[in-house]
Amino acid sequence: MRIAIEGQRLFRHKKHGMDFVALELIKNLQKIDKKNEYFVFVKPDEDKCLENTDNFNIIELPGKSYPYWEQKALPQAVRDNKCDLLHCTSNTAPVSNGFPLIVTVHDIIYMESLSILKKGGTLYQKFGNMYRRWNVPKVMKSAEKVITVSEFEKGTITKRFPKYEDKIIAIYNGVSEHFKPVNDKEVLEKTRLKYGLPEKFIFYLGNTDPKKNTPNTLKAYATYRRKTNNPLPLVMIDFGLDKLNQILRDIEEPRLIEHIVLSGYINNLDLPAIYSMSSLFLYPSLRESFGIPVLEAMRCGTPVVTSNTSSMPEVSGDGALFVDPARPQEIAEAIAKMMTDENLRNEYVKKGFDRSAKFSWENMAKEVLNLYENI
Repeated sequence: MRIAIEGQRLFRHKKHGMDFVALELIKNLQKIDKKNEYFVFVKPDEDKCLENTDNFNIIELPGKSYPYWEQKALPQAVRDNKCDLLHCTSNTAPVSNGFPLIVTVHDIIYMESLSILKKGGTLYQKFGNMYRRWNVPKVMKSAEKVITVSEFEKGTITKRFPKYEDKIIAIYNGVSEHFKPVNDKEVLEKTRLKYGLPEKFIFYLGNTDPKKNTPNTLKAYATYRRKTNNPLPLVMIDFGLDKLNQILRDIEEPRLIEHIVLSGYINNLDLPAIYSMSSLFLYPSLRESFGIPVLEAMRCGTPVVTSNTSSMPEVSGDGALFVDPARPQEIAEAIAKMMTDENLRNEYVKKGFDRSAKFSWENMAKEVLNLYENI
């Protein structure tokens, strides 16, 4: 069988969630499948993170805009290479193809509100949401199978597209093997200096997307600082100073900037050291389809505070302390509780190790391969 996999953004330097899911799928398929022939189509960029093997062909496919690459260049390349099926990995896919299609729809948040009009988010995010709103209903109709990443998201997609229920299958994400506690003092200190981190800190992984709940999280952090002796600084990654100052003005906490460290973009290979240095991982997102960072933190022995909504309880199990993400006071109380109760911290560290051990990329790849072969 000749299998095509879309990996348009895999070679870009600043990868994000969906990119890492696709990358881990491909790397683990390279380990477990020596029989089928694969054609992985990527857009040329600086991070050559995949290499050819005996049955894997990594093909750099030039193209201008995201829609042109996906709608024109990709299906033509699939046909030129005589592939038997195409797996698109990042929510969208060609709407006209003539070959069996599998698409991974990580979430349909962009279908749940008029994202182009919603306050917050960048212009790039808004136009991306417009493209998805146009594309996804068409792909739901044409795809042989639709993979999503949790039972929660499967239910959400099914509710939106009930006549395609039989196509939708949930396959859990995994956690990369390099996520484990880092105890080497030299590595920790080198990472600390590289990103300008304080000795002790709370780690918050948010961005400008409204679903990440940054305003409420910062309100909670301000409350925690006011009500706690010797509060820790907050480290935020890949967040612009101007945008942060605007949010702090909006929530009437402009002086909070003095206690926040912006590290810039952190290389994925450095994240285990960051988690290991963190006293707490804070992830009170409003809406997640899976939530890989929660499992990454657990694997590194970091206690986690996260949301009691969407997929977070399903994925976290009993390994995290849950909060209502819409209530900053509740988030603040959970931070303080986790930071002051050593027994509670130790309990969640142990539970986190146990819970995160249940997820692996190899298991995910085996389930996806079984789907390819069935189709």
